[in-house]
Amino acid sequence: MKKIEAVVFDWAGTMIDYGCFAPLEAFLEVFKRHEVEITIEEAREPMGMLKIEHIRALLKMPRIQREWKKAHGSKPTEHDVAKLNDEFESSLFCILEDFTTPIPGVVELSERLRNRNIKIGSTTGYTKKMMEIVAPKAKEKGYSPDCYFTADDVKARPYPWMCYRNAMELDVFPMNRIIKVGDTVTDMQEGKNAGMWTVGVILGSSEMGLSEEAEKNMDQKELKIKMEEVRSRLKEAGANFVVDRISDLDQVINQLEQQ
Repeated sequence: MKKIEAVVFDWAGTMIDYGCFAPLEAFLEVFKRHEVEITIEEAREPMGMLKIEHIRALLKMPRIQREWKKAHGSKPTEHDVAKLNDEFESSLFCILEDFTTPIPGVVELSERLRNRNIKIGSTTGYTKKMMEIVAPKAKEKGYSPDCYFTADDVKARPYPWMCYRNAMELDVFPMNRIIKVGDTVTDMQEGKNAGMWTVGVILGSSEMGLSEEAEKNMDQKELKIKMEEVRSRLKEAGANFVVDRISDLDQVINQLEQQ
């Protein structure tokens, strides 16, 4: 029997939206609208969570909480969380379809996996309504998994439930016959908690946080240092393997098949 029967991918920063910029832009805009400037690094830190949980995580950061209190006179409340989330979703829906282009190598990788009879599933921090935009647009551009589950379906990452739903839908067991692939610390935690082989991706990731153009223009020594920093974070979060780019996943599968 094959050792690897399925791969469960994250979406933004892993398979589409190089650098994971769609949610980033929306988070920055919404907080600025409420007179709180958040940094790109702060906005990216909880990436991979359900978006309302992402907002809660941002508001719990001491610096952001201080800035919120300075601007509004009190600490943020659940009412503020709900308001920010509504505004975030409105902002994101306006731009989302522009950030659905598959990352280079994704379409070809999908074809290679199907040729090997490996099933393709997915999990995401996007909601169902967001995925109603993302999934069809990505399909038009050549990427379409066999199934996907969102944090609307079950409790979000780092809980393993979305991965379990994929395993059930794809009819694959035990969990070590499935690889979880993602670009964030939360993805790695999700995969490990589900008992899956877990693979982190560096280039194109939210952890890397660079556009293709920025990567190409960066000094190669600086780029290598940044890549190693991301590799270390993903490994510390539980990644069994970390690949430079998504198209390198075949090498991991071959290695596991040969064990």
